[in-house]
Amino acid sequence: MKRRAFLTTGGVAGLGLSLPSTAVASRSAAARSKQQEPYEPLGQVPITGAAEAVVGDNKLAYVAATTGFAIVDVSDPAEPTVLTEERTIEIDGAPLTQILDLTVDGNRLIVAGPAETAGTSDLYLGFRRYDVSDPAEPVATGEFETEYHIHNCFLEGDRLFVVENMRNENRLVIFDVGGEEITQLGDWSLLDHEPGWRDIHWLGRYLHDVYVHDGMAYLPCWNAGTYILDVTESADPSVISHVADTTLEAQREIDDFRDGVYGLPGNDHYAAVNDDGDLLAVGREAWATGGADPDHPGGIDLYDVSDPTEPVHRGSIDAPRTADESYRGGTWMTSHNFELRGGRLYSAWYRAGVQIHDVSDPTDPERLSWWRNPAETGFWTARVVEPGETFIASSTAAIPNTSLEGALYTFPAEAGTQADPPSLQPPAEWLGDNDANETSGNESDDGTDSSSGFTGVAGLVGGGVALEWLRRRRGNVQD
Repeated sequence: MKRRAFLTTGGVAGLGLSLPSTAVASRSAAARSKQQEPYEPLGQVPITGAAEAVVGDNKLAYVAATTGFAIVDVSDPAEPTVLTEERTIEIDGAPLTQILDLTVDGNRLIVAGPAETAGTSDLYLGFRRYDVSDPAEPVATGEFETEYHIHNCFLEGDRLFVVENMRNENRLVIFDVGGEEITQLGDWSLLDHEPGWRDIHWLGRYLHDVYVHDGMAYLPCWNAGTYILDVTESADPSVISHVADTTLEAQREIDDFRDGVYGLPGNDHYAAVNDDGDLLAVGREAWATGGADPDHPGGIDLYDVSDPTEPVHRGSIDAPRTADESYRGGTWMTSHNFELRGGRLYSAWYRAGVQIHDVSDPTDPERLSWWRNPAETGFWTARVVEPGETFIASSTAAIPNTSLEGALYTFPAEAGTQADPPSLQPPAEWLGDNDANETSGNESDDGTDSSSGFTGVAGLVGGGVALEWLRRRRGNVQD
């Protein structure tokens, strides 16, 4: 595969933004000359159904691919190579699909699903464990069936952390996946900790994700905020502290639950800490709802957690803006997933592209690089392959109003030259049928069809139709 020319002169395909002129002036002449090329991707490889991507050992990327997963060798970022694709996963005669998240540690890979509640009656609910010591031939080594969908999970050593969400429960569940048999070790419940959140629609208190570092788990629970837990004792996790951008009292006053689920303040969607565990970033995924301010896409907030018992807000990174920022008909610009490494924040913003920020001073985060191609990409996540050298970002097809194709991109972890941004509002020919889209959002009247902040299959097509879309996609791959 030849390297593609991603940035086109005078067009709308690509964008690179870099250090301000004052910062550039402080560099040596040699350093400045190194940054004369426009900032652009190094390479890309198509992956149908791409969603979350994580990085493992030996510069391998693992990509959740809706109907399965792919393993990609990114050791040569100009030529990322798919080593294997697993497209049909069946357990006890039932398909494991709607796979939007996976997690890897060493030679152990966990693939979980379905990510959504919609149309799950004939699906396997749970996760499968793989041995990926030979990434070209992953071997299934066990599975565990749950009674709930799994939107996200995190693997650390022998322990797997899984989010459970149902109408009457929002829990973190901890499993031992190190032995021949997979066993449940313990759990923590938001609603046991703060029963008042039972008054809020279950999508407004959704435990969306989990990140674990040095015996602490970080749990973004949508409008309930992000909880920091001590998980050194798997059987008895305990709350250390909590950050939030709204309150239970404020959420109780919202008349339409959709305003709380889709709009700011709140919407804690993803959380992660830096290498030292003293800086916490919380991404708040939100859209414009036409309600009271703030009424715009959600960004990323930065907290000093050097004392985890007393987090202190230090700074924020705002989302890029565009003309139509609504959930159903707009251009998605909100923060999604990201990674903190070496004083840098690598982030994905759907059709607003990918960004790199210097967060060594979290009170004044500085954007170093930015690239977007809203005609062809909508980025799900950004993960570091080699600090200071390369990061990856997965582009997903599952965004309303688009006809995107899934892919994995590689990027340089450095700044490029300054450029003026083109409009982020795409031309009409990039969009789908907006009239049809009015009846194919990701929530039903009572919110039973999808999970809060879900940006995968059910965000593209609603309810049981999602399953048919999945089957068609899988059929196309097999054909």
